[in-house]
Amino acid sequence: MSTALGLQFKALLKRQDFTLDLDLAMPGQGISALFGASGSGKTTALRVLAGLEPKAQGRICVQGEVWQDSAQGLFKPVHQRALGYVFQEASLFEHLSVQGNLQYGFKRTPASERNQSWNDTLDLLGIGHLLQRWPHELSGGERQRVAIARALATSPRLLLLDEPLAALDAPRKAEILPYLERLQTELRLPVIYVTHAIDEVARLADHMVLMDAGRATAFGQTAELLTRLDLPLARGDTAGAVLHCKVASHDDRDHLTLARFAGGELTVARQKADPGQTLRVRVAARDVSLTLQRQIGTSILNILPCTVSAVSPDSHGQVMVSLRVGDTPLLARITTRSSHALGLEPGKAVYAQIKGVAVLG
Repeated sequence: MSTALGLQFKALLKRQDFTLDLDLAMPGQGISALFGASGSGKTTALRVLAGLEPKAQGRICVQGEVWQDSAQGLFKPVHQRALGYVFQEASLFEHLSVQGNLQYGFKRTPASERNQSWNDTLDLLGIGHLLQRWPHELSGGERQRVAIARALATSPRLLLLDEPLAALDAPRKAEILPYLERLQTELRLPVIYVTHAIDEVARLADHMVLMDAGRATAFGQTAELLTRLDLPLARGDTAGAVLHCKVASHDDRDHLTLARFAGGELTVARQKADPGQTLRVRVAARDVSLTLQRQIGTSILNILPCTVSAVSPDSHGQVMVSLRVGDTPLLARITTRSSHALGLEPGKAVYAQIKGVAVLG
């Protein structure tokens, strides 16, 4: 992971009952999630990045531009940092139309410094048809899309999203998620996404920071961290793996799609994506069973040869099994009795029978 033109973030902020102490290097493109429970310091980290915590010490360098360096006595205030900041509640100007809100952001940036065109911003968030609407006429999902578009209209070098889905109900979340996915693939700048929802991390973020009590307890690729048995992410009923796939072909007769990933292939419900396009899928550990021989005469379509990496106790009477399908990590949550019966140990060859696959996008 190259960080020379990414985000280098070192910060120390001491309060009476809380200390933020971070030293991170994040990619220069795509979504990096700050994940953790309430009170872990996620929003405080965003505020430090934005220059809203002048008492914070450290160094912030965004795509080669230094915004803060306490050792050199350098501190750029928030209005001198080329960033966009979107909060839980979309803070739109109620007296301006959607077009007026966007123009407010667009006109703040000199033409020579713009890296995000007007039409590109409209297309990215799918809001061209909303320009003449007023904020009170928008749904919650539309308001957040406009808020993100207004932040991008300033041509930021860094985009901060503070739990942008937290105030939305399930239908509105489903409405906005595809647009957030486009931020991951189409924006050429770092996006820092704060959330405490693991399903949002799995769907949107290629990298993540696991935070606890103001510190980063782990940082790396999302697919790897979700399957590390030494982290709480790989525990309980919500544990699972994320696989990055490409569409290989479609079977229109049976309404199925064949998707390939590093280590194997999966058959999933028919997708609209064309061959060659990417799919991100999530396999819940509870939906994976293990067998020593490839089974026949079964309704399960996805049976993958893999190798046991580690076995760790989970909840009472169950274990979490870390697996490798080629270079791809996978998890299986099975009973302790089954683990003993199969003689599971690191290096053992088994077959993973996958009963369910959730296509995330």
